[in-house]
Amino acid sequence: MKNRRIIVASNNKGKINEIKNIFKDYEIFSISDIEKEYGKNLIVTEEQDTFEGNALEKAKSLYNQLQEKTFCIADDSGISIDALDGFPGVHTARWLDADDHEKNIQLLKKLEGVEKDKRTCHYTTAISFVGKDVEKVFEYTLDGIISSTPRGENGFGFDEIFELSNKSTLAELPIEEKLKYSPRKKALEQMKEFLKEEGLI
Repeated sequence: MKNRRIIVASNNKGKINEIKNIFKDYEIFSISDIEKEYGKNLIVTEEQDTFEGNALEKAKSLYNQLQEKTFCIADDSGISIDALDGFPGVHTARWLDADDHEKNIQLLKKLEGVEKDKRTCHYTTAISFVGKDVEKVFEYTLDGIISSTPRGENGFGFDEIFELSNKSTLAELPIEEKLKYSPRKKALEQMKEFLKEEGLI
């Protein structure tokens, strides 16, 4: 019988829900779920300078602590803004000690006076998979524009300022519509196809 248990190196509810949406036939556990099950704290590190490197480090650090036959996956996502020379990029989640909305407000301040056609940006997600004798990373990037103001209630992270070519931000879309664009969904689908081809799930 194939492994139906996948542990995600995250406690982010938005990320967990997107993963559950792709792997509907599997048991998906967050770090906090596993900490409760094992009765111990788990440390997940991310000290690399690329999305791919961070995603792989997070999954490997979790897998090595569990020391059991299981699968661990992790993601590292971020937004790279051309007018800011790629900032915040791999530091998207950590460049400012504030909640998502406040970080978005500060990014918009950095772009004050920048014309719309110069506010191009790139939303990248790298998804890593670590299991016994296998390590693999899948990456996908979505291009967009930084909006002039935060808009929408249906997202998290920088969704409220990431504007698509249809002029909507990711946070303005219903979740089903947002998933059609989601780099995380695209990368997860690549991963799922690979795992099926390899007979791992």
